[in-house]
Amino acid sequence: MPAVHEVREVARRASCQNNLLQLGMGLHSYHHTHNVLPPGCVNSTGPVFDDGTSYNFGWIAQLLPYIDERTAYRKLDFQQSVYSNRNLAVGSVRPNILLCPSSVVSRPMTSYAGCHHGTETPIDVDRNGVLFLNSSVRFRDITDGRRHTIMIGETLSGFPFLPGTRGTLRNASFINGQKDKQAYWSSRFGEPQELEPYIVNGRQLDVKYYVGGFLSFHNWGANFCFADGSVELLSSSIDQRVLHNLGNRMDGNLIENF
Repeated sequence: MPAVHEVREVARRASCQNNLLQLGMGLHSYHHTHNVLPPGCVNSTGPVFDDGTSYNFGWIAQLLPYIDERTAYRKLDFQQSVYSNRNLAVGSVRPNILLCPSSVVSRPMTSYAGCHHGTETPIDVDRNGVLFLNSSVRFRDITDGRRHTIMIGETLSGFPFLPGTRGTLRNASFINGQKDKQAYWSSRFGEPQELEPYIVNGRQLDVKYYVGGFLSFHNWGANFCFADGSVELLSSSIDQRVLHNLGNRMDGNLIENF
């Protein structure tokens, strides 16, 4: 039985990688059309969080025509908030490409998130990832090299796929970090999230701005799509400095083998 389970997991992991490959191709097609990647989140102010009222349209909403979801895209009302009733109706029908087959989530949530920054920080403008608040990153802006820059990775999101919040944007702080797993399972079962204080540069910030790293149901690590379109499983035990560098498109650091 363990052998059968392992074979099935290998198949699910391969299917998940194919989802990421298709999303990566969609982002490349978007860039080919607009000469820029879509903004990770569109909103007039930041930092952003899932407040249920702001505009907050995310990168997946803008990517829909490029992943063969034109009908869903045409039904979106970009004159209203992403949380409006009309847009929530569109968000209730999740494209299969957005769900990892190893996921235990059956609701219309996404298993994939864009990388907005190399370390933990609120979702805002001027981040060093490729998809962040009001971003307009071109491939030529990825000066560290597309092969060495994370574009999308896995998440155990309990959030809808249309908003550009921590449900669809993550940072390269950890893979399967304990704090992030605790927050996920707490929210999934409706329990209060008792996170440790959120400290940045010695200053405690509102926990609602906490974003978190990438998460996966796969053994040993999580799947990632890099800016060159390649897809790879990264180990949860990857050197944290290397992971930070992979999440930063322009730090100029040499990256060891990963």
